[in-house]
Amino acid sequence: MASIKDVAAEAGVSVATVSRVLNDHPSVSEDARTRVLAAVETLGYRPNAVARSLRTDQTHTLGLVISDVLNPYFTELARSVEEEARALGYSVIIGNADERPDLQDHHVRTLLDRRIDGLLVSPTDGGSPLMLDAVRAGTPMVFVDRWIPGMDVPVVRADGQSAVRDLVAHLHGLGHRRLAIIAGPAATTTGRERVEAFREALGAYGLELPDAYIGQGDFQAESGRLVTEGFLDLAEPPEVVFAADNLMALGALDAVRARGLRVPDDLALAAFDDIRWFVHTDPPITAIAQPTGELGRAAVRALVDRIEGRPGESVTLPARLVVRRSCGENSTPVQRSTT
Repeated sequence: MASIKDVAAEAGVSVATVSRVLNDHPSVSEDARTRVLAAVETLGYRPNAVARSLRTDQTHTLGLVISDVLNPYFTELARSVEEEARALGYSVIIGNADERPDLQDHHVRTLLDRRIDGLLVSPTDGGSPLMLDAVRAGTPMVFVDRWIPGMDVPVVRADGQSAVRDLVAHLHGLGHRRLAIIAGPAATTTGRERVEAFREALGAYGLELPDAYIGQGDFQAESGRLVTEGFLDLAEPPEVVFAADNLMALGALDAVRARGLRVPDDLALAAFDDIRWFVHTDPPITAIAQPTGELGRAAVRALVDRIEGRPGESVTLPARLVVRRSCGENSTPVQRSTT
């Protein structure tokens, strides 16, 4: 493998000149720069990234801690983060928190120990002393999708409130009046926000969200199944179940089918976080889609801004309702009273 001394000999310059060229120092003449770059290409020289990071105090590496790598939403988010980071000259190390605060902090601590240049996090709960300490110590950080209230960190997220209002208007127009929700963890901002958005949207039509129609899930499929079973056991089951994420929606679908029932004939189903699978279910599931790829790219740009000394700004992008057939869209609207 070629060394920096080999490059210097090939180019007919000093090792110091090669170093200045590789670090883009302005004091090098164009002739010397051209010869050094030609030598690098000829010899196939690759600088030692670890050694260079010790000199520049940068590793050109970002950390990404996501809530659940098995959730297709976060898988797509991670992919867009990696693509944008690579385009900007950064590598990404990913940690999967598996919706566990302790595992989240383990990954954050490990990434900080590896001297990453900045950190992207989708928090699993509403507080982390470790991340607060990291921010206070000057670690560039950006929250994506979820955030920790009160922490001075840019947030890149989708605004789902308008889409939830569109969903409720859609369901109301189909004649549905008894609407239930499978909520995400109350410790997460998205878990709380989606319940409140749903409650407010129902209120606009004079509809209530009784406690019996709020099922506590954990953004995992099994919780969606268990909550839906509870809804079906009620003396007056809901007509629609709105799952606050895609995995809980799939669990809800399993619960309906396990009882020999059908969506939407016996229970309508809608979901937050559209995924590609939803067009292949029977029936295809009506869902709220987040601009996942755009979120990932915007989060990387905000983080790189902070790393490079520019103000990284929070970004809020719109979500949208995708209407399919899981709520009775192909049926004649049910005629009911408006109360």
